[in-house]
Amino acid sequence: MNGITERVHRLQERYLATPPAIDAERAVIITRSYQETEGEPMVIRRAKALKKLLNEMTIWIADDELVIGNQAKVARSAPIFPEFSYNWIIEEMENEPFEKRDADRFLIDEETKETIRGLFDYWDGKKLNDIILRMLPEESKKAIENSGVYTFGIPEVAISGVGHYSPNYKTILEKGFSGVKNDALEQLKQLGIPRDGRDIEKYHFWNAIIMVCDAAAGFAKRYAKMAREMAAGEKDANRKTELLQIAGNCDWVPENPARTFWEACQSFWFLQLLLQLESSGHSVSPGRFDQYMYPYYAKDVKEGLITKEYAQELIECLWIKLSEINKIRPIGATKAFGGYPMFQNLCVGGQTRDGRDATNELSYICLDASMNVKLHQPSISVRIWNGTPEQLWFKAIEVKKQGLGMPAFYNDEVIIPALLNRAKELADVRDYAIVGCVEPGCQGYEYGWSGGTGDAPFFSLPACLELAINNGVNLLTGVQAGPATGDLASFTSFEEVKEAYVKQTQYFVDHFAVITNVVDLAHMQLVPLPILSCAMEPCVERGVDVSAGGTKYNSTGTAGVGVSNVADALSAIKKFVFDDQKYSGAELLSALKSNWEGKEALRSEIIAGTPSYGNDDSYADELARWAAGVYCKQTEECTGPRGPYSPGLYPVSANIPMGYGRGASLDGRKAGESLADGISPMHGKDKNGPTATLNSAAAVDHLINSNGTLLNLKFHPSAVEGDNGTRNLMSAIKTFFDNKGLHLQFNVVSSKTLRDAQKNPNKYRGLVVRVAGYSALFVGLDPALQEDIIERTEITELA
Repeated sequence: MNGITERVHRLQERYLATPPAIDAERAVIITRSYQETEGEPMVIRRAKALKKLLNEMTIWIADDELVIGNQAKVARSAPIFPEFSYNWIIEEMENEPFEKRDADRFLIDEETKETIRGLFDYWDGKKLNDIILRMLPEESKKAIENSGVYTFGIPEVAISGVGHYSPNYKTILEKGFSGVKNDALEQLKQLGIPRDGRDIEKYHFWNAIIMVCDAAAGFAKRYAKMAREMAAGEKDANRKTELLQIAGNCDWVPENPARTFWEACQSFWFLQLLLQLESSGHSVSPGRFDQYMYPYYAKDVKEGLITKEYAQELIECLWIKLSEINKIRPIGATKAFGGYPMFQNLCVGGQTRDGRDATNELSYICLDASMNVKLHQPSISVRIWNGTPEQLWFKAIEVKKQGLGMPAFYNDEVIIPALLNRAKELADVRDYAIVGCVEPGCQGYEYGWSGGTGDAPFFSLPACLELAINNGVNLLTGVQAGPATGDLASFTSFEEVKEAYVKQTQYFVDHFAVITNVVDLAHMQLVPLPILSCAMEPCVERGVDVSAGGTKYNSTGTAGVGVSNVADALSAIKKFVFDDQKYSGAELLSALKSNWEGKEALRSEIIAGTPSYGNDDSYADELARWAAGVYCKQTEECTGPRGPYSPGLYPVSANIPMGYGRGASLDGRKAGESLADGISPMHGKDKNGPTATLNSAAAVDHLINSNGTLLNLKFHPSAVEGDNGTRNLMSAIKTFFDNKGLHLQFNVVSSKTLRDAQKNPNKYRGLVVRVAGYSALFVGLDPALQEDIIERTEITELA
């Protein structure tokens, strides 16, 4: 490994010293374009809006940069995307200042505020969010408002772009936007007069593709011109040479195919940046970077054009650019997705399309770059299979032990069969990438909405159980939220409890599909994505925008939350009411309605005496598998406008706010307390050590969860120190993966360090931790999220 260079250290320090701010420039330019194009086909309007933005937005090149291109006027600033939603920005700006939040604070000056206010009238009633709310059936609106099953309330439905994809960077690297443009021109030539069926839609789509390809090339040439002007006045000879090379790079890419590794890095970055400027979606994931970038690296090394050390410096510069991408979210969302996350997942290792080991020298350089830069982006992951070299294992764990919470580990031996089960081709499946947090998808060929942020809500399994044992009535509000299915006081068998849970889950899965499908249809109509369509196959060939199902594989990924809460609550009901018959169902239900008031002895007995998930106890583990399986099987029966649904079990960090709206539960939770994260046990309930936890997690059916599962652990650094600690970690991960676990991630940090960081944030401004399916700067997290991380069971010994 090469240590961090002085250049990268300066870039890193500048990044950490730059406070995030809100930038209204994009909103102004996009609004003007929309005003100018009223009545034109939407895909053309979107292309013209992007073209205007790329022609007029402020650009800059910072000192020391080798890879250039900016999202906003200042690094780390967040643009505004008024075409998606706007009301919440105005409300927060006036009532809950962005700069005074508990987490994800943004500076905003009075001029920017006035600019934002001035745009509101145009967008009122025209935004994506407005249209979706008008399209939603009333019963689905009530399901959102009354149940607490979903992440958000009515105002927050689909307030941003979707994101959640891994585009085909290889297309732009190998063909350039000029090659994509030529493909569109050829399709138009073959089309001729658009006289049949939907040919007119294809006609407008291909013209939009041509327009954005030209705009992308012109955008880069603006930087080329700026670099040359800067070089003319540069007195440092080395920097002058760099600026001239940067100018040459930007004159050539991304318009044309990349010829060198440096050009490939620049072309990659321009595509990533354009995708972020087009839409406010996050989880735009670089995916298999070590695969599509390796040919350029290998060629340059062979020809003596680049050294390994310089390639690593280029990548580290790129990692800092990825960290500069930012997004403004409503204050409520910062409690679920805190730490300025963008979920740009980049994975190394795994298999080639023909089933051979894919590890190469770039795999190691990427891991070393993350270890040097020590920032939260990209969110680096390692694909593991039976042929993974031991050297990659050691490197990945070495990086993990640095305390960054990265890389996360993914199991090819489960993910590949899970994706094959979704009717995907073997070569595409072997080439899967991880998207966002934990979601596997076929890179460049799959548009699989997933997560729960711009597209679909997260789904609370504990909420369904609460309604199941209380006749469909919300414990906190007393409102009839779900169907009447009886209550715990009247059930005469455990099977009746399970039947009620199945009915409640089915009801809310059905409405989940309605909500998500409405969002899907609205995105098709209002926010087509021509730039993304350039890099998703075979959209251009088909003449169909990515948002309308133009990719080879189309799906909607879901995220179920609170597996262990449901397992432990069902375990308590089964044991105390039906097996031991120590308490009646009425007594337990009464305790929940009182939020355990006056029932502390009962609560303590429930917590201590219930077989709990996370301890390798089949009593609870089988209930976890069953409860999760109900949700997954019902979900995979749903169909969206573009294709089937794919279930997953992960919360990002929505387990915290999703607990706020829940009553007390029979796992011992009090009303408002957090739910468990992912398929992890509730904090403190995993009493039998990490091996038992891994065995419980393996009991969940990971194969059906083709949209991913998430398991979090936390190790004290002393538990994994030295070669022995490395080998013990490797052994634990291998055993979990042999038992058909899909994913594993962990922090290596002490609670003492995290407590000190809470007290002395300036001392720890660069402290990166694993939150959920992503890592973030700890001091930027909401205090409740910080507490959730600290309270995870700290493993002090790994035998």
